[in-house]
Amino acid sequence: MFHSIPQPILDRMKYLEQIDAQDREDGTSRLRRLRQIPPETGKFLALLAASAPEGMYLEIGTSAGYSALWIALACEMSGRTLHTFEVLPEKAQLARETFQAAQVEKGITLVEGDVRDYFSQFKDIAFCFLDAEKEVYAECYEAVIPRLVRGGLLVADNAINHRETLMPMLDRALTDERVDALVVPIGKGELVCRKI
Repeated sequence: MFHSIPQPILDRMKYLEQIDAQDREDGTSRLRRLRQIPPETGKFLALLAASAPEGMYLEIGTSAGYSALWIALACEMSGRTLHTFEVLPEKAQLARETFQAAQVEKGITLVEGDVRDYFSQFKDIAFCFLDAEKEVYAECYEAVIPRLVRGGLLVADNAINHRETLMPMLDRALTDERVDALVVPIGKGELVCRKI
């Protein structure tokens, strides 16, 4: 998977990495920044997604589409489609441009809207990546876990760098008897939950 990433995907990843780095240096406001995962977290997500059981692939918080490109590598291998949700119109537009430039738009369904308005339509989730505003994490966790297939994975970003804010949700996940869970110290910290 990592040895055969198509050039259009690599090019767009590099482009977004440059914008993200610039955003962090020049004082771009928090909401306008891409705030995307680092490449090593992307690889981690792709490996987990490639190992997920049969079912739906979901991303909560698209931003400019960087993490979706990593997950799309796993989807491409298994012929699956990633459904990704973004609430900010300007970020959704950037994501559309990303998916077109990377030539992955056939394997990704981008929804411009709040995922919480769509949960009732979901079942049999095999893989979910949660990287949205931290205030919605707990609600998304409680909505996703019952909808995961056995062996399905929920991965939540920022489990270390936003640990204090996310502590109630992290405590819930780490003691939730429906899942096996741990925090992996990669990137900004990833909470990984596997449905029992």
